[in-house]
Amino acid sequence: MKIAFYGSSLLSAYWNGAATYYRGMLRDLAGRGHAITFYEPDAFDRQQHRDIEPPDWAEVVVYPATEAAARGVIAEAADADVVVKASGVGVFDDLLLEGVMQASRPEAIRIFWDVDAPATLAEIGAAPEHPLRRTLPLLDLVLTYGGGPPVVEAYEGFGARRCVPVYNALDAETHHPVPAEPRFAVDLAFLGNRLPDREARVEQFFLEPAAALPQRSFLIGGNGWESKAMPPNVRHIGHVRTRDHNAFNTSPLAVLNIARDSMARTGFSPATRVFEAAGAGACLITDAWVGLELFLKEGEEVLVARDGKDVAEHVAALTPERARAIGEAARARILAGHTYALRGAQVDALLREEAARKAASAARSAA
Repeated sequence: MKIAFYGSSLLSAYWNGAATYYRGMLRDLAGRGHAITFYEPDAFDRQQHRDIEPPDWAEVVVYPATEAAARGVIAEAADADVVVKASGVGVFDDLLLEGVMQASRPEAIRIFWDVDAPATLAEIGAAPEHPLRRTLPLLDLVLTYGGGPPVVEAYEGFGARRCVPVYNALDAETHHPVPAEPRFAVDLAFLGNRLPDREARVEQFFLEPAAALPQRSFLIGGNGWESKAMPPNVRHIGHVRTRDHNAFNTSPLAVLNIARDSMARTGFSPATRVFEAAGAGACLITDAWVGLELFLKEGEEVLVARDGKDVAEHVAALTPERARAIGEAARARILAGHTYALRGAQVDALLREEAARKAASAARSAA
C-alpha cells in the first residue's frame, strides 16, 4: 500500500522523541512492501540537527513551515492508499488533520496516530469543538504508541470507531550493546528533555538521589537542563545524538527512566528509551507505572522505584554483576516479545484488515 504519513520528523530526534518510533515502525512496514512518504515541516531547528539522512526505505518530503506549503502537501494525500496524521507535528496540526482526511480518497484508510495520547485526550476533553473530536467519526483507526485500556476506552468514548495501542519497541539493528565509553561512565545516567510535566519527577527520582549519594556520579543528557540547579556530582551534557544512545546506555552502572506525569498516571506507556536501554543490555531503573509487567519483570529484568529514596537504595546496592544480569535478562525479554518487526506485523495486519473491510463495505453499497 502507498502510505502518506504526516508527522513531526523522521530525520531528526531534536526535541522529537517520536523519531526512533517512526523509524523502527516505518522501516519494518517498508520491508513488508509498503511505499512510504513521510511529510515533515522545516521547524524547530530539526533540519539543522538531523540524526539521519533520508533513508532508502522511505521518501521524505521536508516542507517549509508555512500555511501555503502545508496545503501543498495536504493535496498529495489524494494519491495514497493509507493516510496517517500523527499527533504533535507542531505546526498547522489542525489544518493537516482536517485537510489530509478531506483530501484522501473514499477507499483510503484514514488513521490518526497519537504519540502522546494522555496529552491529546486531555486537550480534546476540554474542547468539545476540537477538530480531532469532529474528525474521529470519519477515521478508520486511531493508533497510539501507548496508553493501553484507559486510552482505548477514552478514544472510543469520544467517537473513534476503533483504537489500537501499538507500543514502542526495540529496533535491534540500531540499538544494541556496544563497548563502554569513559564520557558516559557514571553510576546513574538519565536521558530526557526538560519538559514542564517531567521536571518535578526528575527532581524527585534523579536529583534528590544524587544529593543523597554525594560519593556517586550522575549524568543527565537532553535539552533544556543548562539553567537547572543540580548537585555537584551531576554532570549535564546537553543533547545526545541518536548515534550515541547505545554508548550512553551501556557505559553507566545503571540508567534511569522517568515517565512524564501524564504517562505515569495513564500507565501502559513505556517510553522509547525503555526499549533502547534494554536493547543495549543496560540495567534499567524505572519509576513505577501500571502495565510495566507487560514489558519487563520487576526485580529480574528491571528495577522499580516508587520514589527517590528507592532510586538511591537501588544505586547504592547495585553491583556490576547484578547490573549485568538484569540488563541481559531485559534484552532477552525485549528481543523475544517487543521488537519493531513484531509491531510492524501488527500494523500490517491492521491495514490489510481495514482494506478488506472497506472493500466489502463498498461492494455491499454497490449491490
